[in-house]
Amino acid sequence: MQKEIKILGAIAVVVVIAAFLGANFYRSSVQSERKTAAPTTDVQLVRPDSASLGAANAPVTLVEFYDPECEACRALNPMVKKILKDYEGKVRLVVRYMPLHPNSMIAATVTEAAGEQGKFWQMQEMLFQRQPEWGTPHGPPPSGATSKPATAALFEKYAMELGLDTGKINDAIAQNRYAAKIERDKKDGQNLGVRQTPTFFVNGRKLARITETDLKALIDEELKK
Repeated sequence: MQKEIKILGAIAVVVVIAAFLGANFYRSSVQSERKTAAPTTDVQLVRPDSASLGAANAPVTLVEFYDPECEACRALNPMVKKILKDYEGKVRLVVRYMPLHPNSMIAATVTEAAGEQGKFWQMQEMLFQRQPEWGTPHGPPPSGATSKPATAALFEKYAMELGLDTGKINDAIAQNRYAAKIERDKKDGQNLGVRQTPTFFVNGRKLARITETDLKALIDEELKK
């Protein structure tokens, strides 16, 4: 009788171990399936024609969905550039468009057209610096203020200051040449849960709270992997 009890006990142990191993195998299988599906998200985060700064083989890719007319994007731009400097060689910045303001499309078009002439980042910086001139402020305008929509002439002035071929800039605006790319970026962002600008992703992980401390903490986590 005692021998039978021992045998039954041994069988019970084997069953428990088998169940544990089976559960682990199932979890591993599910994780593998999720990893296999990851490239779809990667494509939505970074497109082959997305503008980037930093080493292409950097271990961390920081993706920013931004709007040239967004006041918060303008305010946080120095922080983003500081991160690139602090993590030189370790972080690559990729920017995507999320047009949510009245003049966003034309501003993004001008930025892309400047990029064709090798001055994407200079134009981005210019538009941030001059945003009060051409942008629509967030919230209701001050009493007596009138809305001043951005004009091609105003952007042509910025292009001239950067030494660009203004004819090519004007052609891009007239043809709405980059509409498909800008709208694709917006759709990608929406599919990734982007609802406001700026929104940041660090190696695919969405930054929950936009502060320099939180962004660095997330980058450091990725660098330790």
